[in-house]
Amino acid sequence: MRRFYRAVCNPKGLVKFRVTIEESDLLIIAEKNLKKEVTEELKKQREILKEFIRENPEFYYTFSPLKINSEKEIIRLMSESSLLTKTGPMASVAGAVAEMIGKKLLLYSSEVIVENGGDIFLKMNREATVGIYAGNSPFSMKIGIKIPPSETPVGIATSSGKIGHSFSYGKADSVTVISSSSTFSDGAATYFGNIVKEPSDFKRVKEELLNFPFIRGILVIVGKELFVWGNIELVSLQD
Repeated sequence: MRRFYRAVCNPKGLVKFRVTIEESDLLIIAEKNLKKEVTEELKKQREILKEFIRENPEFYYTFSPLKINSEKEIIRLMSESSLLTKTGPMASVAGAVAEMIGKKLLLYSSEVIVENGGDIFLKMNREATVGIYAGNSPFSMKIGIKIPPSETPVGIATSSGKIGHSFSYGKADSVTVISSSSTFSDGAATYFGNIVKEPSDFKRVKEELLNFPFIRGILVIVGKELFVWGNIELVSLQD
């Protein structure tokens, strides 16, 4: 789908650019144009994933947690995320790529945003607001999540049962998870996205959150209903 929401993301004083390689389509915001550095790191991480999957195809296909000891950080992150979020490793791939690129860019820029299909690595020295796109819900692009600079770096991931190409058993318009890791947020958003089919499932989400101590906050939107839990501040995007 066309990522129209990128057009409204313009932090003052920062440079915005895009890097695409095959399926990867990243929006980067930093203090300067780091397209060369992003391209090199993205190629590196994609090759690590491809090589590992060639040797371990189960890593790609399974929907179940997979414990893997690897010297490659992105593989370890995705494996750990699968164990923590009860999903397959690939449920966290977009968040893991965003996190690896974001960590790399912090060597060159003190403020960094990496957006990879709705999964975000964010490190800012100022307050930031992340808008929520929730398809046809009346809340879509009408509300956002305020992120204080003291809580960054932070990982923010959104899953949907109605939007995008990622597989989901659920029917939520959006499930947004905030944690210290984009990888873990991605896996958790997938997990909770799978279990929400209607607003009555919010009760189960609340119960399941006891098993996810790393989650700082979660926002679930189903049509005209929403569920908010944790350290999360919603703001209106309408003046």
